[in-house]
Amino acid sequence: MTKSKKLEFRPDDYVVYPAHGVGQIISIEEQEVAGFALELFVITFEKDKMTLRVPTNKATEVGMRSLSSPDVIEQAMKTLKGKAKVKRAMWSRRAQEYEQKINSGDLISIAEVVRDLHRTDDQREQSYSERQLYEAALERLTREVAAVSGNDEIAAAKQVDEVLTSRAA
Repeated sequence: MTKSKKLEFRPDDYVVYPAHGVGQIISIEEQEVAGFALELFVITFEKDKMTLRVPTNKATEVGMRSLSSPDVIEQAMKTLKGKAKVKRAMWSRRAQEYEQKINSGDLISIAEVVRDLHRTDDQREQSYSERQLYEAALERLTREVAAVSGNDEIAAAKQVDEVLTSRAA
């Protein structure tokens, strides 16, 4: 394994882990597992009070990535402004697709879920599962926007909300 590959992520870096969203690498540690020395990224997800250990050689394979660039954030905001695309498929099929998009770790896909499931006050009520998916996607988007801009989540949530409400107007 080359050194440059290994140092793609460093302690204190914020990273996006597809299944959990934004976390922070707190250290890189060696652990012996089944007689093999493994180098692991120790990632903490403050909000979820969770710590994850990811083998350094598997990080990119599992889709772990650096935070999005400001350009990608801008693109995600443009995506939010778009018209909701709701397929005529059964809810279970759509829910599965939304879940896959959220867990892909791809910010644009997550923004699409937020856009497609966003409801204004005068629109019909969301089902429980729709609301769950919407909130999961919104939280992932907001956390990454906050981490990239260096703002807190409240400011990021306000920014995302303003984009969504400007679309509805």
